[in-house]
Amino acid sequence: MVEKTLYSITALFNTPDEIILAAQKTREAGFVRYDVHTPYPVHGMDSAMRLSTSRIGLFAFIFGVLGAVSTILFISWVTISDYPLVIGGKPFWSWPAFVPVTFEVTVLSTAVLSTIAMIVFYFKFPNNAHPLHDTAYMKSVSSDKFGLCIQANDPMFKEAAVKDFLRKIGGREITPIYFDPDEIDHGQTLFDVKFLGVLAVVALTVSAVTYFSLNVLLKIQPFNWMAEQNKLKAQQASPLFHDGIGMRSPVEGTVARGYLPYPFKGKPEEAGNFLVNPLVPTQKVLDGGKSKYLTYCSPCHGNFARGDSRLQGQFPSPPTLQSDKVRNWTDGRIYHVITEGQNAMPSYAPLISPDDRWAIINYIRVLQRAQNAKKSDFK
Repeated sequence: MVEKTLYSITALFNTPDEIILAAQKTREAGFVRYDVHTPYPVHGMDSAMRLSTSRIGLFAFIFGVLGAVSTILFISWVTISDYPLVIGGKPFWSWPAFVPVTFEVTVLSTAVLSTIAMIVFYFKFPNNAHPLHDTAYMKSVSSDKFGLCIQANDPMFKEAAVKDFLRKIGGREITPIYFDPDEIDHGQTLFDVKFLGVLAVVALTVSAVTYFSLNVLLKIQPFNWMAEQNKLKAQQASPLFHDGIGMRSPVEGTVARGYLPYPFKGKPEEAGNFLVNPLVPTQKVLDGGKSKYLTYCSPCHGNFARGDSRLQGQFPSPPTLQSDKVRNWTDGRIYHVITEGQNAMPSYAPLISPDDRWAIINYIRVLQRAQNAKKSDFK
């Protein structure tokens, strides 16, 4: 039986606030070889872990400069030496004409080469094995949990002490992760002859299939049925209409199917006076409103609508929803703010459906009542 080595101790947490607090306490305790895993980016985690600036930015800058310089040199060679053209009396070397192509190649080279550098240097490609792969811990943090992993090679690591520490900071399902060193470090490198050979065969096969599909197959019956189409392309002229224009504007007053324009655009007071919440605050409605509130609203307004943003200054902090002003607003007035936005807050109409907006308002009322209870509520 192969003896396995302890890689780390892991623990799960239920909310973004819990994992941020856990990361802060882990760093304050002196651990340096640890990591946090979440199902989606959690704002404020960098500062909680006190992470240093990533060198990916340096890679991106170098690749961007190389892309820009190489593009300018190539265009200069084409326009001055290889294929000079006089266009509108402009000089051969006309910088404004180079800008769009240079910009696109700069962005493309930065994105693609930075990703390749990250995969090769940080993730040790082609060695894609890792102790956390296929563990129950990784399946949980890829779905709906938040995880903290303290590695066994940390200078302060002692298995019993680490388990006790994770338990004290609120960790659940504390689990040791073991691995077989021979499976993780199999010695394969980027310049391994077999690996490069496989890459070459795959590249040649894909190129050949692509060339055959686009240049041979699509010119053979019946696969070229769509080659000739009776249609009008954008901005193409048409004799069918009296003005000769093929692109037609919608008839004035046309409304898309299933869509009604918001009637109180720019009229917050009228919205407050005339809009009425159509949803009864049943348990199902409140559960739906809570889910949407925690997804879209809590990052700025806080879990309890107190305006205590967990973004830690990355965006302007919003006012509390527990103030007398907001508590006295009608549901329609709050609906208007969600629909159109206000001050630094953008419109959430493209993200949240009308019914979900009303459900969120019902949940906000619950938060307001819970934190501003009257004596009669306790009877």
